[in-house]
Amino acid sequence: MKYLVTISFLMLYAWSSLAQVTDENWPVFRGRYDLSGSIRSDLPESPALMWNLATGSRTKSSPVISDDVIYFGTDKGTLYAAATDGKIKWSYETGSAIEAPPLVFGDIVYAGSSDGSMRAVNKLTGKLQWTYNTDNQIVGSANVWTAGKLSGIIFGSYDYYLHCVDPLTGKALWKLETMNYVNGTPAVSNNRILFGGCDGIMRVVDPRSGAERDTFNIGVYIAASPAVVNDKAFFGDYDGWFYCLDIIQRKLLWRIAPGETSGSILGIPASAGNYVVIGNEDKNLYCYNTQDGRNLWKFRTNGRVVGSAVVTPSKVLAGSMDGYVYLLGLTSGKKLWSFNTGAPVSSSPAVSKGRFYILTEEGRLLAFGTK
Repeated sequence: MKYLVTISFLMLYAWSSLAQVTDENWPVFRGRYDLSGSIRSDLPESPALMWNLATGSRTKSSPVISDDVIYFGTDKGTLYAAATDGKIKWSYETGSAIEAPPLVFGDIVYAGSSDGSMRAVNKLTGKLQWTYNTDNQIVGSANVWTAGKLSGIIFGSYDYYLHCVDPLTGKALWKLETMNYVNGTPAVSNNRILFGGCDGIMRVVDPRSGAERDTFNIGVYIAASPAVVNDKAFFGDYDGWFYCLDIIQRKLLWRIAPGETSGSILGIPASAGNYVVIGNEDKNLYCYNTQDGRNLWKFRTNGRVVGSAVVTPSKVLAGSMDGYVYLLGLTSGKKLWSFNTGAPVSSSPAVSKGRFYILTEEGRLLAFGTK
């Protein structure tokens, strides 16, 4: 049954937010800590393939970028650091599949893996700093919160917990128990952490203590993560429903029911202005008005859309399991450009300095820009 239950009250306190991520870097999955997947600068109308880097191992990871270095993992368990010319700077072997996109914070790259470990690796040298072990696999990316001089690395695990550790030491700060797998990436917005899981509950959490401040029971698996913009959380569920939740008013503003042929929503929405874009396993990308949930357009690909899009001031960038990467008009949904990568694309793109980088499932990192 589709209904919303709210429990407790969201308490606010003085908050020092994370520094704004610029379009120069993409250090966290989805580019921003709120997971909104938006950039202020635009992309070229007809991007050219600059280079591609073959790893020889399959991957479901997505790249992140910090100081002109691209970081990503593979199913073999290799964490790579590649320069913007496509040359490998270093690699680190974890021995366990890295499905989760890495996180870069300070001088450390954080990567979770299927053996349940979160590893901190020096981003310059590729040397291991510390390892923190959970009791089951980690498939979602880590995120970070900062309040004054305090900060914490947060990530979910299939051990039913959201974990928070010290960035420098890996020492546990707190962990919050849920009722099922936590397989998405927690979003960080203002003074709160938001995350969902396979127990069908969207939780609002105090970053310092790990205490729940609010819960919203959707009743269906939440396989991905929320994108948070202007105190509104956008997210989908495993049955294909799509939601807009007002965090402050503690109520559901609108929800979109799945169509007869709809599949699961496995990606994270991309949102900017009055537009929110989400992919679906029914092979379509959908764009909705953020205010009322009105469908503005849909674009059909020839494969499931399981990754997450990026929105610019005028464009939508997304990959599909049909092997293509697409650029669409944000307001119209019309195709502006596409590129056949030759392999399924479940990765979400990372954008920096007018270029974007995306992985294919066969383990190639592709760089696009203007020659």
